[in-house]
Parts: sequence; C-alpha cells; structure tokens
Amino acid sequence: MSRPEDFLQRPPFADDPDPGRRWVAVWRGPRRAARDFGVVLEAAGLPYACIDAEGQCELWAPASQATLVRREIEQSHAEGGHGEAGMTEAPARGGATAGAIAYAAVLFAVATAVGRSFLGVDWLDAGAVDASAGRRGEWWRAVTSLTLHLGPEHLLGNLLFGIAAGVLVSRQLGGGIAWLEILVAGTLANLIEVAIAPSSYSAVGASTAVFAALGILSGRAWRARAGTTSRWLPRAAPLAAGVGLLALLGSGKHHVDVLGHALGFLVGVGFGTLSALTGLARRAGRGAQVGAGALALALVAVAWAFALHRAGAF
Repeated sequence: MSRPEDFLQRPPFADDPDPGRRWVAVWRGPRRAARDFGVVLEAAGLPYACIDAEGQCELWAPASQATLVRREIEQSHAEGGHGEAGMTEAPARGGATAGAIAYAAVLFAVATAVGRSFLGVDWLDAGAVDASAGRRGEWWRAVTSLTLHLGPEHLLGNLLFGIAAGVLVSRQLGGGIAWLEILVAGTLANLIEVAIAPSSYSAVGASTAVFAALGILSGRAWRARAGTTSRWLPRAAPLAAGVGLLALLGSGKHHVDVLGHALGFLVGVGFGTLSALTGLARRAGRGAQVGAGALALALVAVAWAFALHRAGAF
C-alpha cells in the first residue's frame, strides 16, 4: 500500500492491461487536501498512490476498489472539509477555551451556593434529579442536577473530565454549539432515567453530561467511518473505544450512577451521529456559536430559577 510520503511517484500498474490489476485516478486537487485524504485512506486500510499533476496532486487506486476509495474521500470531505476523516472540523473550531471557562464557572458557582446555603435553600434537595418529583412535572431537575456535586472530589473529577471532553467536542462543533449539545443530551438522558428508574431514585452530578460528550465524540467518529468500507471492524472501532471508556470510568461500587452514565453516552452517540449527518456546525458562524452558548447558560439559569422558586427562595 502506498503512503502519504509516496507523492510524485507513478502508481503501480497504471498501464496494466489486466483490469484486475489496473490502477485509475479517483481524485485531483491541492496537495494539502491530497495528503489529508491519504491519511484517511490509510486509516481505512485502502490502497492508494499520489502523483504530481500540473501543480496539483492526483490520488490513484486499484480499479477494483476505486468506488470504495471515492466514497471514502467524499465522506471525509463532507464530514471534515479537507479529508481529516470527519473527526475534526478543518480547521479546529474556536470557542473551546471560553466554553471550558463557562463550564467551570457554573460548577464552582453552584458549589459555592450549596456550601453557603445561599438564599436559605438546600440546593442539593432543590436541584437533584428525583424520580418522584420529576414525574410530578419538575422537569428542571434534569438540568440543575448536572451542576450539583456531593463534595470536592466529586466536583473535581467531573470538572477535569468535563473540560477535557468538552474541549474535544468544541474543536469539532465550536464552543457554543458543543456545550449546548452536551447540556441538552445530558438533560435528555436524565429525563429518560427519571421515566424508567424506581420512584426512590435520586442523583446529582455532571457526569451524565460528561458521558454525553464522550458519546457525541464516538457518534461523530462512527459516522465518519460508516458507509466507507465493507469491513465492520473499522466502523465499530470508535464506538468500541467509547464503550471501553464508559466501562472504565463510568462504573463503580460507591455512589456511581451507572444507568445515568450509560444513558448519557447512548444519547450522546445519537446527538453526535445526527450532528455529523446534518453538518450544521460547519455552517454556524460566530454569531450562531455565541447564541448557542448563551442559550445553554440561559437554560441552566431558568432551570435554577424554577428550582429556587419551588424551594421558596422567592
């Protein structure tokens, strides 16, 4: 198999009269894009070669696999812009730092309010996911619980993992859209859990949203591979990696909401796949990103307003 370093080399068997051995040109364009596509084809295990073509580059492939190679290139271009396997936008989207700062600020602000019983309210009791209360219509708990933690260790763990996952999603979708998608996915996972959990169920923590972020990454990675090769293993690898992280980080014996983690991951996979299919983030400008981030913060603020009102704070 040729590698990206094989530029300017003539592909093997280009003039072979045997159709089963002949290579054909499948794509032509800028050298940088050709190198990116070459990396994609390497990852997919598809043979290719690159040659110079009047200042540009051509990608060649065996005639028998030309359709697969073309499909891989088209899918990569649709997902990532310039052949980066659909795993990231090209270039990486902005807003990752701002989104991480906002996430940390919200968690620390709520932790401070909990510790000081601000407004004379037990914030844990007012904002925790509660199956019984949720079934009575207290929907806001699905949002507020994502900002609550049981202590410094719980908070620190979700802060570190959440920032890491959020930055990765932000580099693909942009900071505003990424955190809005993470928040909505985590909230939906909590609502599903309320619907199926025992009435005595209660939980807090951003980990459901953190695993939703991991699911978004896995869903987008899976979609980048889907439909590009007949082999199932390359397509399943991103999902398998996500499930592995879920098993490693999302289970335990003490105070771990395993069902919430699993639901967050599964909902995130759905959101990630959908966002990859629609490609909305690629068309979103700075204004849309700022608006999405503001909407995410507004949803948290409105949810807490409902929670504090119900608790008698005002």
